[in-house]
Amino acid sequence: MEMEKEVADFSGKWKMKTSEHFEELLKALGVNVFLRKIAVAAASSPAVEITQQGESLSIQTSTSVRTTHVSFTVGESFNEITLDGRPCTSFPRWETDSKIICEQTLQKGEGPKTTWTRELTNDGELILTMSAGDVVCTRVYVKE
Repeated sequence: MEMEKEVADFSGKWKMKTSEHFEELLKALGVNVFLRKIAVAAASSPAVEITQQGESLSIQTSTSVRTTHVSFTVGESFNEITLDGRPCTSFPRWETDSKIICEQTLQKGEGPKTTWTRELTNDGELILTMSAGDVVCTRVYVKE
């Protein structure tokens, strides 16, 4: 029987340590100033809880304003909502055995190309990147 490749385990409760270019990302997505200020404030200390079984992940992100929840299996497309609230089809795949890259395709309308990645580093940090066009937001999380 063939052994499945060992993939990184993202499970755990994560808290954000650093965030770069989040407001620029929202701006690139066309989010208006008022909503950007709310989003930036709300997203300043998100609590992220990830449960994982093999290649299936469930990610809950809680902020003072709202809680979002997304579940997916790497290698299978799923529906999610972009940061600026538009429905998209997302396709996550392993870029390395510790990094998932996910490309998003808007279900209707026009907008910048958006992707996200989640990567576990050797020192146990979780790096989330979100991009819209040329703008990349990087957020580093540590386990609680």
